[in-house]
Amino acid sequence: MIRAAGAFLALSLALAGMAEAQAVRTSTGMGAVLRTLDKVSGEVIDVEMASGQTMAYGPLQVTLHECRFPSGNLSGDAFGLIQVVDARAVEELFAGWMVASSPGLNALEHRRYDVWLLRCITAED
Repeated sequence: MIRAAGAFLALSLALAGMAEAQAVRTSTGMGAVLRTLDKVSGEVIDVEMASGQTMAYGPLQVTLHECRFPSGNLSGDAFGLIQVVDARAVEELFAGWMVASSPGLNALEHRRYDVWLLRCITAED
């Protein structure tokens, strides 16, 4: 039993070390491009936002806090720290990181509106 616990601990430490070794260096973008969808009308709009900016989308207030991407790989996978608040109900609907390549991984749950990250905006754009 003790050997099994020791082996498990060693494996856990090895995996943690591998994850740290595979960490990707990131750069911070000046903003991001978000895509919005009104599920009722079918209207899709791409919106450029600066970091720290808040936009109104229907009754929602969408704030982009930060956008990051792999350093040296502008076409790499972007991820953005986003907050969405329903202004009518004064309720936070989403707060966290959205990943451009996996919009369903950590998504806004709303019956009418979808918002997801497409890419970061950099000085080279």
